[in-house]
Amino acid sequence: MNESSSPGFSFPGPVRRPPGAGTPSPHPWNRFVALGDSFTEGVGDPEPRSPGGVRGWADRVAEELSADHADFAYANLAVRGRLMQQIIDQQLGPALDLKPDLVTVSAGGNDMVFHGSDPDKLAEKLDPAIGLLSASGATVVLFTGPDWGNTPVFGRIRGKTAIFNENLRTIASRHEGVVADLWTLRQLTDPQMWDPDRLHFSPLGHHTIAAMVLDALNVQHTLSPLDPKPLPTASWRQARSGDLVWAKDYLVPWVLRRIRQRHPSLGLTAKRPEPGPVFGPGMPRGPRPLDPLELPSAESA
Repeated sequence: MNESSSPGFSFPGPVRRPPGAGTPSPHPWNRFVALGDSFTEGVGDPEPRSPGGVRGWADRVAEELSADHADFAYANLAVRGRLMQQIIDQQLGPALDLKPDLVTVSAGGNDMVFHGSDPDKLAEKLDPAIGLLSASGATVVLFTGPDWGNTPVFGRIRGKTAIFNENLRTIASRHEGVVADLWTLRQLTDPQMWDPDRLHFSPLGHHTIAAMVLDALNVQHTLSPLDPKPLPTASWRQARSGDLVWAKDYLVPWVLRRIRQRHPSLGLTAKRPEPGPVFGPGMPRGPRPLDPLELPSAESA
């Protein structure tokens, strides 16, 4: 593979390793760029000390990858609420310009959840974008969608998600990508893994996903698996009460915003638009922290 470089940074071409291939060893990556929507931005994992006021799985992965890598740099171009075509149009070019050797891509969930998009057509859009990233020499990580089961609202797209996931596996195979498999990450069935809005992951969920991504890359890390105490099984009446509270606090405001054509993601920018150190001097400041009154419109968990 060709060797890439940039002022202040030097890194070899990536080593593409399938999940579970041998014993984990020190990783070869020095420049990591994350693309996507609120899932990758880190919504649901508040941290005032992080750029943009949120942390998330991508930050947690970068923290681990930066250990013992003095020149490691990380950029996060994800913006909450973005649809797949927006991610391709607005983030693909800037990502290629940053010359990463590791790229993560999560896109399509907002399209299916809130726009009823066809999973096959979404895959057709995504395939050439992944081809460009792979051709640059970067290792590309693709996320499958989670299994929402028969949960309210989102259980109805379970079949579409499954079809999209199979398309993603085909795309990953075609372009020598790595699959970060949320669908088979059964820990995500624990309610503690989710934010109260039921759209985004909680800090525990982001932590669990970060560990899964590092495992998929076959990278040694210090993220210990957590075994949260199971919640008591809710009665039918308690479950219905919880659904009503969720609808009042999250679903109804979202619908009203659509009626008023107020899109909360307009005007927002990436929290880490330039590669920089994960910690310390030179770390990007990012945009303003998330306003708690601005519920992101959608998520590709």
